[in-house]
Parts: sequence; structure tokens; C-alpha cells
Amino acid sequence: MKVLITGAKGFVGKNLVAALECIRDGKDRREKYQALLPLEIFEYDIDSTPEDLDAFCAEADFVFNLAGVNRPKEASEFMEGNFSFASTLLDTLEKHGNKAPVMLSSSAQASLEGRYAGSEYGKSKLAGEELFKEYSKRTGADVLIYRLPNLYGKWCRPNYNSAVATFCNNIANDLPITVNDSSIELELLYIDDLVDALMGNLVGEVLRNESGFCVAAPTDKKTLGEIVELLHEFKSARGSLNVPDVTEGSFSKKLYSTYLSYLDPSDFSYELKMNVDNRGSFTEVLRTVDRGQVSINVSINISKPGITKGQHWHHTKWEKFCVVSGEGLIRLRRIGKDKQGNDYPVVEYGVSGEKLEVVEMIPGYTHSIINLSDTQDMVTLMWCNECFDPEKPDTFFEEV
Repeated sequence: MKVLITGAKGFVGKNLVAALECIRDGKDRREKYQALLPLEIFEYDIDSTPEDLDAFCAEADFVFNLAGVNRPKEASEFMEGNFSFASTLLDTLEKHGNKAPVMLSSSAQASLEGRYAGSEYGKSKLAGEELFKEYSKRTGADVLIYRLPNLYGKWCRPNYNSAVATFCNNIANDLPITVNDSSIELELLYIDDLVDALMGNLVGEVLRNESGFCVAAPTDKKTLGEIVELLHEFKSARGSLNVPDVTEGSFSKKLYSTYLSYLDPSDFSYELKMNVDNRGSFTEVLRTVDRGQVSINVSINISKPGITKGQHWHHTKWEKFCVVSGEGLIRLRRIGKDKQGNDYPVVEYGVSGEKLEVVEMIPGYTHSIINLSDTQDMVTLMWCNECFDPEKPDTFFEEV
């Protein structure tokens, strides 16, 4: 299958491309996606050319239109960015007689109801919806329109158009935040849940509501005050050793994965208090409200001398590593490329059982742990926020 993604370098685009690349490269071997192979991914963004779009539209078997403008200098740019490009895209597909299904990333603001009444952004998104519907009637091509609520997750740009991204970034990095009305409620959709829904389009798993719009679920409704309070709890967790609520599907679990992704690479670790006497030592690593505490007195993972383990990354899953005996090196690298097209730098943490500390394995970062000794085994406590699920492994090989 050949998949075209417009807006491929944006927040949703980067996450969708990363998921598709795992299928293409054989890292995600779930059965339902094997019919997509061989898979080609056409990435179109602001630095692409009209010739690129023409070539991609001639061959694409499915189109995700994620391109759009949401923070222009002038209100008139909403219509130009959100309607004009959509028109060009559809005209190009029609020119090639390509009736591939087309997904449109619209917005809840297109309803123009309530606080969205009169929204120029909403008007431009509604115009795009009407354009896509007319295109479908004219050509017979399947059109999948998603009216998306507020999105959050790793790689969302802070201080732009996402309050959650801004709060996560600023609180994680000790920057001030401003909340004018803590009672304002947001409907929130986690990026991995959206990507799962978009991937479902490729294998015939599409959920629509009674109005005919496609739906990505589940969503959560939280006030700004609730979001900020939870983030402050995450910030203080290293001192209290408290682990947030990681109940499967909970907003807390998803928000904490998001929060971790905004930590500065120099701040992925924290020291533990070792209570030492002539009998040895006792060190608390983490606490949970309903599952007691974990102390270091049991070997969890043993690495033979010179062995490297890991070499994988996760979309949402996060882990805590603590070497309790021996000496090792933990290495992490954000996947993908930076703005210059280069690999992100590798971050390294030297760890030892002589000085206990926890290193966080951050969502979106491939990571490894190396036993530096030539003679001694290394013992590591490893804690993960969820059990391995073969139906949703969220574990993808990539060397650091």
C-alpha cells in the first residue's frame, strides 16, 4: 500500500509516520497490518514541492490530509491554509483519476457552536469539510472526516496551540504557567488513541457517529485546574517517590507519558536516598497508593559482563531503571530527525550500585543499558508502567 500524509512533520503527522514506519520496517508485526505490506509512505509538508504532491497523488492508495494552519498572523490565512490546500489536493487526485480514500483532519470548532461561534478557524475547517463532501459525491471516493477535540501527547509543540503541551513543558522545566480560568473544561484525545483510529482506516476499522463523522475514542473531559494539579503532582513525584495512577486507559497514565516527553534530556534521572548502616543499606525506589512500596532487596534483571540490553523504544510505555549492583551505562536517543535532518544526540547516564539513582525511559526515546564490567554481573531493578501485551506491544527495535 502507498500512503500519502500531508502535514507529515506536524504533531499528528510525526506520530502517524512513526507508527507506519514500524509496520514498513517489520518492527510492528501485528497480523492485522501485514496486508499493508509492502508499504510506502509519501511524506508531504511545507518544504515539499508541487511536483512532489503531483507524483504522490498519482500513486497513493490512501490519503491522510493533516496539513493545515491554526496560528496564522492574519485571520484570512485560516481559509487560505485550510481550504485552499485541501482544494489543491483534491483537484490533483481528481486530475489523476485517483479515487483513493481521503481522511480529513477537521476540528470540533467546525461546529461553530457555543464558544466556537464565529471562529475564523472553525469557518475554514467547515469549508474544508463541505469541499470534501462535494468531492466524494462527484467522484465516488470515500471521505473520512474527523472533527478532532484538543489533542495531546509526545512531540506536540508547546506555546503554540495546545494548553496541555504548554503546561507539560513549562512545569517539567520549571517555567511559569498562566491559567486565567481553572474551571474551563477541555475535551481531550490522546495522540496514540488517534493514531490507532487512523491506522484502523487502512484495515477497514472505521467508527462513525450518527452524523457521519469518523470518531477516535476514548476522549476525556478535564478542567484546566485538574490538568495543572495533576502535572504538579507528577513534578513532585521524584521527591515523594509516588507513582501516578497508571490504570489502563486512565487520563493520568496518558498525561504522565506526555509529561515525561517534555523533560530536558539532562533531567532523565534522579538520585535515591540510601539508608546505610553496618548491616548494609535500605533504599526506597517508588511508592504507590494502593500497592505499597518496593525496596531494593531482590534481583530483577541480571546482565552478564559486556552485555547490552534494550535497543528499543515505546510510544506510550515508560520504565524506570535502577542499577543496584555493578556498573553500567544507560543510553537514550529520541527517534526521528531534528530540523536539520540529523539524528538527535545520544544522552548517556553512568550508573552504579554504589550510588543508587533512577533513570527514566522516556516515550519516543530508544534506549539501552550496557554492563561496563568485564568480570561482574550487573543487577538492575526495572519497573514498567504496564505489563507486556502482545496485541499492543508498543516495543520497537532501534539501536541507540
